[in-house]
Amino acid sequence: MSRLVLLDDLLCDLLQRSGTFTDSVRQIVHALAKAGEQISQKVHQGALANILGNTQQEQENVQGEIQKKLDLLANDILIEACQHAPAIVALASEEMETIHIMEHADPLEKAAEKYLLLVDPLDGSSNIDVNVSIGTIFSVLRLSSDTPMDRNTLSAAFLQPGTQQVAAGYILYGPQTMLVLSVGCGVDGFTLDPIQNAWVHTHPNLRIPESTQEFAINTSNERHWYAPVQRYIAELKAGKSGPRQSDFNMRWIASMVADIHRILMRGGIFMYPADLRNPSRPGRLRLMYEASPMAFLIEQAGGAATDGRKRLLEKVPTALHERIAVFVGSKNEVERVTRYHTETTETTETSEGTN
Repeated sequence: MSRLVLLDDLLCDLLQRSGTFTDSVRQIVHALAKAGEQISQKVHQGALANILGNTQQEQENVQGEIQKKLDLLANDILIEACQHAPAIVALASEEMETIHIMEHADPLEKAAEKYLLLVDPLDGSSNIDVNVSIGTIFSVLRLSSDTPMDRNTLSAAFLQPGTQQVAAGYILYGPQTMLVLSVGCGVDGFTLDPIQNAWVHTHPNLRIPESTQEFAINTSNERHWYAPVQRYIAELKAGKSGPRQSDFNMRWIASMVADIHRILMRGGIFMYPADLRNPSRPGRLRLMYEASPMAFLIEQAGGAATDGRKRLLEKVPTALHERIAVFVGSKNEVERVTRYHTETTETTETSEGTN
């Protein structure tokens, strides 16, 4: 029997191949993996540990969403885990309005080799109480060596485009607990062995096929979509008798981690577009906690990721909790729906120019 390859065995090699090898990044990934082990245990205990349901006061997070008990528990576990990764200076979470500066960060010290961490502690919270797969999403950013450690400066330092990510990934809590990670040289998957409490390298070099016949979108919002999305989905639903001359299947779990995981395993396109319900809002998903780290993984696996018009990873955030439209997955389909948005914009501009 061949020797099992563990996360710690492979991580140094991955970091060296990416050209970003530092022991600090290794420590950060290790801390996140340990947090994932703890969160996985809590998720799988569920009602047995009295941790399902909303918080007692049904308090809302900064997004205006009622927080689940597990949301806050996962957030606390991640903060505690970061105490074991001294290179993490500050953490920003979807569950917190402002950043959390780590206790070991010296406010008067300038960063040598320091990093920032962004997390969505439990993506897919609506699925917690019905025992459907959920997950933790994370993104690691490098902090400039001359950055002072005061709160305002650190908050601004988080506002980096996705192209600057050092590492990104997610931990999926499903029938198996998996860590899916990229440090900039492809995407690898690790499965948690609950007996040995070890992360085993089970999915090397994940690749997304360029073409697909699966799509993921919440079709209950169809009446609210803008014309490019209406056109694209109508073509998919028309099947072999339509312009695409091919049958497509729809899959929708309502947990971004689970939907993206399926795409990494076998291809597909995931869409969460902006719509007419709130024209001033460019989308529902959070750019820094969800869209950007997932776009990093998708591109590293050979897929594409846009906001319907531009590459997601090039978007420069203007606020910690900024929202954005998301189209990610198999390259050919993402490029097609993006082209439909571009054509609509060009047609509108041409029409306005002739009036």
